[in-house]
Amino acid sequence: MPWPSPIRDAIPEIEALRGSPVVVLASGDPFHYGIGSVLAESIAAAEMAVFPGPSSLALAAGRLGWAVQDAEIVSLCGPPPETLLPHLQPNRRVIVLSADGKTPETVARLLAENGFGASRMIVLEALGGTNERVRQCRADAFDLTDVARLNLMAIAVEAAPDARVVPAGAGLADSLFETDGMLTKREIRAVTLSSLAPRAGELLWDVGTGSGSVAIEWLLAHRANRAVGIERRADRAALARKNAAAFGVPRLEVIVGEAPGALSGLPTPDAVFVGGGISDASVLEAAWHALPPGGRLVANSVTLDSDRVLSAFVKENDATLARLSVERLDRIGGLQGFRPAMTVTQLQAVKP
Repeated sequence: MPWPSPIRDAIPEIEALRGSPVVVLASGDPFHYGIGSVLAESIAAAEMAVFPGPSSLALAAGRLGWAVQDAEIVSLCGPPPETLLPHLQPNRRVIVLSADGKTPETVARLLAENGFGASRMIVLEALGGTNERVRQCRADAFDLTDVARLNLMAIAVEAAPDARVVPAGAGLADSLFETDGMLTKREIRAVTLSSLAPRAGELLWDVGTGSGSVAIEWLLAHRANRAVGIERRADRAALARKNAAAFGVPRLEVIVGEAPGALSGLPTPDAVFVGGGISDASVLEAAWHALPPGGRLVANSVTLDSDRVLSAFVKENDATLARLSVERLDRIGGLQGFRPAMTVTQLQAVKP
């Protein structure tokens, strides 16, 4: 039987043959972005005998002379090309698994548009076969034609001075986000991410996501992290999605709706951030109820009305409040001075 598309449609047919000898053919290492991990979701390892061959990654490293542990490995077999963006760090190496013969050209365009046009791209086709071919060019001068469907790319990243490099730390510059003004500012966002304490594979609810900045930084913390943004305005929800794609984390799910009603039916979060205005306790109560033991709740307030809601929550639960103040240098007439931003009250709580 040939593999169908999508490939997962073959799994029920394979399962139906249980009790008969079945051979599944796949190139390379079936457990490195391969069919083995898909089969293992439905078939126990004890029912399989696996005979891996050299993976395309191993073959590519041998042709390139690159140490695999020193390169970032990114698969675009399914994920959108923007997924590559956070891995484009100056003077680093990236190996990209292509979806098809058009992927290299798409990646070259993405590199050039984001200030990485000088990067060297090596396209490796049909590795290990009689039609093997290795070609290279600059990303902004991509001219390779007739690229084999079975290919992968190696990128030696070169960044222009104005390249859109996604920093590895928390507190991304406000200017990197497209916003209508509803944005948790850089310094407050850095403290907020520290309070949320993201861990690999966890799910965040970002209630009142606005431009999506907190959820985006949560997703950047680890590639396995997940986030759901809840935003009552459709235009801001669209802006959050656009920002997420620009930062290479298009997996941000944004729901248009108003909390607490919009929280119903969502998967259980590991952490919840409540930003924007907090008019009453209903959103905090719904978030607190949804969190499992050990889950974290963080909420920011800039008004006395919201402060009262946070204070009441602290009285009823084991939580803490902190006041965060930031002053930025500004022009005052012909002189310079520090102009204070609005003070933020931050609530932190861990579900017992």
